[in-house]
Amino acid sequence: MFLEYRELGRTRLRISEIGFGCGNVGGLMVRGSHREQVQAVSRAMELGINYFDTAPQYGNGLSETNLGRVLKELRAKNAIVATKVRLRPEDLGDIRGAVLASLRESLTRLNRESVDVFQLHSQVALARGGVRLETLGVKDVLGIGGVADAFDEARSQGLTRFIGFTGLGETEALHQIIASDRFDAVQVYYNLLNPSAGFSVPDGFVGNNFKLLIRKASEKSMGVVVIRVLAGGALGGEVARQGYAAASTGTLTEGADYAADVDRTKKLDFLISGEIQSLPQAAIRFALMNREISTVLVGFSSLSQIEEAAGCSTNEPFPRKLLEKLQGLWATDFGRR
Repeated sequence: MFLEYRELGRTRLRISEIGFGCGNVGGLMVRGSHREQVQAVSRAMELGINYFDTAPQYGNGLSETNLGRVLKELRAKNAIVATKVRLRPEDLGDIRGAVLASLRESLTRLNRESVDVFQLHSQVALARGGVRLETLGVKDVLGIGGVADAFDEARSQGLTRFIGFTGLGETEALHQIIASDRFDAVQVYYNLLNPSAGFSVPDGFVGNNFKLLIRKASEKSMGVVVIRVLAGGALGGEVARQGYAAASTGTLTEGADYAADVDRTKKLDFLISGEIQSLPQAAIRFALMNREISTVLVGFSSLSQIEEAAGCSTNEPFPRKLLEKLQGLWATDFGRR
């Protein structure tokens, strides 16, 4: 098995095209035993995975603490670590202070002096608030004294090498932040059920229409990190919800519904043929087809899932007939509200 690497945009970091998601969905780095976590990270690195993504919200700090402990035990000096900050309404009076405090707390848990990538974990809209109380406005991110300025200071203090944000919220707001050229990377929601960050979809498409967000980021030489490649487990079936996986994951995009997503996956069975033996494999391979993507984050709950994901790294793109059938679904069945 040979894992391939891609550059994280203009950062020039060479990262594995499969990333280790340390969040609550897979759950291994939150709820697994220390022994299992050591085995998982060790095996992942043996396979070539070098990109690890965590956040304070994953297990109320447990993910960062566990990841830091395991990487130290394994003396994994070459591991590339990304973490995040989520701002609450009460933080917005002092964004700089909240950002720096959160990052320093993360570094303590990770037992590191700095991280490689530090990212905004809040959703963003054109104006603060809206559907989600904790949604930031574009001005909160790009204005004087906003998130981008605070992140620049964190970088100048040597607390992070590069900075990014999570591409969730109102599409126009996300495009404005990308156009600002203030960030090095963006996390993008992209999967077989919602491909709108990479493919054009019809008006009225179920869930957010991200309007080719991946291309916009690539044009700014930003790294692109795919999140929710399995749609929060909907593309993984019942087996994806076993072990340490979260019993329920919720949705990250407006208009989406987990139960409806699970139902839609039944129309994707045609992808399982030949080398593709499961929908998770199909989902990961689909994301990797786009060469503007830097890495695909996968949340793990077992060693076997790590093996399966890593095995998708060097496979060929979908045949044209399969892709055409997918595009037909996006334009019809998946495009209906």
